[in-house]
Amino acid sequence: KTLVFVPGALKGEDIYCQITSIKRNFVEAKLLKVNKKSKFRVVPACTIYNECGGCQIMHLHYDKQLEFKTDLLHQALKKFAPAGYENYEIRPTIGMQEPKYYRAKLQFQTRKFKNQVKAGLYAQNSHYLVELKDCLVQDKETQVIANRLAELLTYHQIPITDERKTLGVRTIMVRRARKTGQVQIIIVTNRQLNLTQLVKDLVKDFPEVVTVAVNTNTAKTSEIYGEKTEIIWGQESIQEGVLDYEFSLSPRAFYQLNPEQTEILYSEAVKALDVSKEDHLIDAYCGVGTIGFAFANKVKSLRGMDIIPEAIEDAKRNAKKMGFDNTHYEAGTAEEIIPRWYQ
Repeated sequence: KTLVFVPGALKGEDIYCQITSIKRNFVEAKLLKVNKKSKFRVVPACTIYNECGGCQIMHLHYDKQLEFKTDLLHQALKKFAPAGYENYEIRPTIGMQEPKYYRAKLQFQTRKFKNQVKAGLYAQNSHYLVELKDCLVQDKETQVIANRLAELLTYHQIPITDERKTLGVRTIMVRRARKTGQVQIIIVTNRQLNLTQLVKDLVKDFPEVVTVAVNTNTAKTSEIYGEKTEIIWGQESIQEGVLDYEFSLSPRAFYQLNPEQTEILYSEAVKALDVSKEDHLIDAYCGVGTIGFAFANKVKSLRGMDIIPEAIEDAKRNAKKMGFDNTHYEAGTAEEIIPRWYQ
């Protein structure tokens, strides 16, 4: 049997498809027609679902989306076969009551069309920008701020990258802390820009914005961020919270995109992982340390590592602020750091 990947097709459907690529172990195909629909196929709530590359399974009933994600985990474990995976207990995916407007971090590309700056996501497998002004999965406040930021980029005639000759703004990032309401913004650019008046107008419109940073990325790659991030207005970080503790998030630091589900994720992890005061816990790719903090009082030591130095500095500050004296954090890769910890 040959494994065929057909984006848009659902399990059990009778379809027509066109082969687009033949690989060594699988085939890729384009969906042409659905002859017999799955009873779990639904009309996506998003009106531009077929254009935008942001969501892939919105045409599948939400309960079945959760089953699909559980199955993905089963397949990944079978493919990579970590030691003892046959004995893993794979529990059903826990969903949301209302899976809308949950993404606390917005990250949109920018393009200029007829002298108007638009922000959104690339259509799948392309660099064609689909403008997003009311994304159904994006936190509403971050979307409003992103819309205004695009207007201000237009008004102040800030150069926008066009991948041919113009250098300027490539990406905008807006993140809102659900616990405090604080907002931070990153403007990613590949040239030096004067953003002073734009920032003044933006923070006047949105007092909840406490940090504006510029990230410089001159590389001609798909990587969104470059190495250098500079705070050009406001404070170094925002304050967010999960479970019963608060922590700092610098602009580049990773944190889960869905704060509501993060509460459930961490709570389930604490219940599932049976640790004791004799255990030493490693939090690989720890970000600002949040999931590890849920265990810090339950173990002898907690070590964390991440490839983003700013996140590690956040983790150190957060651990100190919470009074943990059994933590240690380093910047680097797991392959480099963890073997050294075992020496």
